[in-house]
Amino acid sequence: MIFADLLFLYIFLPLCLILYFICKNLAWRNLVLIVFSLVFYAWGEPVCVLLLVFSAAVDYINGRVIDKYRGKTGAKIGLAASLIINLGLLVVFKYSGFIVENINYATGLSIPVPDIELPIGISFYTFQTISYTIDCYWGKVKVQKSFMRFLMYVSLFPQLVAGPIVRYATVENEINFRRTSLEDVSEGISRICIGLAKKVLIADGLSTVVTGLFGSFENGYAALNGLSVAGTWYGAVAVGLWYYFDFSGYSDIAIGLGRIFGFHFNENFKHPFVCRNITEFWQRWHISLGSFFRDYLFYLSIFGKRRQYLNLFLVWFCTGFWHGASWNFIIWGLYWGLFIFIETKIGKKRLKKWPAVLTHIYSKVVIAIGFGIFYFESFGALGQFFKNLVGASGNKLIDGTSETLMVQYIILMAAAVFFSFPIIDTVKKLAAKAKVSYMVVNTAGVILNAAMLVMSSIMLVTSTVHPFLYFRF
Repeated sequence: MIFADLLFLYIFLPLCLILYFICKNLAWRNLVLIVFSLVFYAWGEPVCVLLLVFSAAVDYINGRVIDKYRGKTGAKIGLAASLIINLGLLVVFKYSGFIVENINYATGLSIPVPDIELPIGISFYTFQTISYTIDCYWGKVKVQKSFMRFLMYVSLFPQLVAGPIVRYATVENEINFRRTSLEDVSEGISRICIGLAKKVLIADGLSTVVTGLFGSFENGYAALNGLSVAGTWYGAVAVGLWYYFDFSGYSDIAIGLGRIFGFHFNENFKHPFVCRNITEFWQRWHISLGSFFRDYLFYLSIFGKRRQYLNLFLVWFCTGFWHGASWNFIIWGLYWGLFIFIETKIGKKRLKKWPAVLTHIYSKVVIAIGFGIFYFESFGALGQFFKNLVGASGNKLIDGTSETLMVQYIILMAAAVFFSFPIIDTVKKLAAKAKVSYMVVNTAGVILNAAMLVMSSIMLVTSTVHPFLYFRF
């Protein structure tokens, strides 16, 4: 089941909310969330829900083992078991085909390539349970002694299949004690409406622009032949905006749903395109993933303190590989790592002295090329993409298809660029500065939310449902 679906919005969610708030006891409310979360997941993955419960059981047991044998060998065994089992499952389901393909290519062997369907959300809930056992081992959180509460944390449907990666420490107290205020409900509904509008009104439209220029990510090579320089750059910008509104739209809905149920998830996207350099971009983009690798991999002196830059590139290799079993994702991760390495060597103080116009141009060019690398999964298409960017394939400056799409979707692209900036936050600050009454601001917010919900619902009735992009990962 997906958020951008009428069944979810008008049947599943209202029924869940009614049963949840009818229950006054927190244990019963937790049970409602568990049941609805498992149904939500089983709707598209009826068999893989068993894998989800298994993962939760494994790390619940390992957490108890770590707590019982704290400071002893048993605790290390518990942590090791958690890492081996969780990462082992991730390798089997997500990377086994990729590994066998490359072994066959490198050795000339013909080992049968496994074709295993990727369970939705496995990359997210695996990292959540790993973060729990590591934090238990480090003594940052208390072990959860109730399996039902731990299962609720792992399976919680707002963030289950596409993040954000919610660490146990973030919701530790709210699992055991939480209340929902009217402000929580109001803020939650607003975030849901905003996220839905991002997805349905902007992201899905941008997907049409991208596929019209680049084709699908599997067969982009054919579409790139004959595509102009301007069309290639326009497509790369469209990919970046598409991914932003799709990814951040899902995160907004997840954060809003969590808020209604009394959970306060951390922000996952903070208007990344306002950045002036690549380091800042990654402080604003998919924050939960970046902070995971920073805290659980980068700060560990795997290669020793003198080789800290090897740690940096290891983090970015893992960041890229996490996104998918394809070489373009690895290249994409190392690409970002290279620019962050360069910026680290230049230094923050020197970067701040650069003219703002120059830093914005530099960062946006790097970002656009990065999203092109992310999009094309074949080396042939990726090579063609790079040639097209500079006209090295003999392509024209502009072509008819690109020109038509630019004119046809000019309003959508302008809206995407405009709303990628913190417009709502700016309006709120201006309203507060002008001392606009709370009633006026609140009424305007209600009208805007209603308008976004109605328009999104109409679009869902009249168009094909597009799953969120992070379902691929």
